[in-house]
Amino acid sequence: MGLITIFFTSLVVAFSGAMMPGPLLTVTISESSRRGAVAGPLLMLGHAMLEMLLVVALLLGLAPLFNNNVFLLVVAFAGGTIMLWMAWGMFKSLPALTVQTQAVVGKKNNLVLAGALMSLANPYWIIWWATIGLGYIMHARQIGMAGITSFYAGHIAGDLIWYGAISLAISRGKKLFTDKVYRLLIGICGFFLVAFAAYLFVSALLQLKA
Repeated sequence: MGLITIFFTSLVVAFSGAMMPGPLLTVTISESSRRGAVAGPLLMLGHAMLEMLLVVALLLGLAPLFNNNVFLLVVAFAGGTIMLWMAWGMFKSLPALTVQTQAVVGKKNNLVLAGALMSLANPYWIIWWATIGLGYIMHARQIGMAGITSFYAGHIAGDLIWYGAISLAISRGKKLFTDKVYRLLIGICGFFLVAFAAYLFVSALLQLKA
């Protein structure tokens, strides 16, 4: 498998994961409607930096940790807690929320950091890297660092294209958002985070009983 093939297959696989609903998509929607098209790329920058660290960790031999049930349980509880905190912030802001108000993440807070935190809060992100991602890295590694770099570049390109498009679409449609529609959108995002957090907690508890 050549470098170009690795790049494009990695990009396609990244699309399959990026298009699935998750906490990062929720934050991208809520922040893009307030901060504009720049929100998506900034969130993806934090996501990409975290994934670079993860790729390095996997190459250094930390893959068994990501397959450890105790580690995944800790991530599930921590991730669920972060999601509930984000949802609480969304719900708290609803009564006085307008299109001109500050972002849910906070105008003074860093979207790059938020992108990394939302990725880390999702245990399925770690599971993906411990399975599909790790397998891809091992395969790309056969042609050296060039192969791994090509895989990483394709993966990040897929994420950036999708989330950038979502962010641009939301920001371009900003004039169509009344305060009522905007509050409904943020409320739906908040409920999604609560539901996802609840699912993580229940899954973790069932795993503990098993």
